[in-house]
Amino acid sequence: MSPEDVALTIELAEDSMKKAISHLETELAKIRAGKANPQMLDGIVVDYYGSPTPINQVGNISVMDARTISIQPWEKNMLQPIERAIIAANIGINPQNDGLLIRLFLPPLTEERRRELVKRSQGEGEHCKVAIRNIRRDAIESIKKAQKSGLSEDAAKDAEDEMQNITNKYISLVDKHLASKEKDIMAV
Repeated sequence: MSPEDVALTIELAEDSMKKAISHLETELAKIRAGKANPQMLDGIVVDYYGSPTPINQVGNISVMDARTISIQPWEKNMLQPIERAIIAANIGINPQNDGLLIRLFLPPLTEERRRELVKRSQGEGEHCKVAIRNIRRDAIESIKKAQKSGLSEDAAKDAEDEMQNITNKYISLVDKHLASKEKDIMAV
C-alpha cells in the first residue's frame, strides 16, 4: 500500500464522517424545538393510491406562524390518508382537518418534554459519535495493514495522527450541533 493509498483511505474516512454529520443534522431537524418547521414531517409517508409516498409529494406544506403548519393536498381525496399518516407517525401532534387543508398546531413544550427532546438529541449525537469512531477504527486498521505490507513506521504513525485529528474535529462538530439544538429546545 503506497502513501497515496493511505491518503485516499484518510480522505474516504473523512467523507464518511461528513456523511455521518449530515445524517445527524437531518435527524436533529426532525426533533421539534417548539417552532413550526416543515422538516418535522420528513419521513412521513402517505398511502397514495396504494404506494407509499413522502408527505411533501402529495401536498404543499407551509408554515403559517411560529406554531402552525398547514398541509394543502393537491387532491382533495388525499385529506384522510394524510391525516392518518400523521397520526400513525406519532409525532405528538393531532392534525386538524377542515375539509380543505390540514393544520398542525404545535402545543407549547413543557419543561419535562423539553428535557426529553434534549435527551433524544443527545442520543442522536451519541450515535453519530459512535459512527465517527467506527470510521476512524476502520481507517487505522487499513493503515496498520499498510504498515505490515511495507509502509514505513513514521508514515503510518503520521497517518494515524492525522486520522485522530480529523476524528477530533468531527466529534467537536457533533458537540457544537448538540449544544445549538439544546439551546434551541430549551429556549422558551
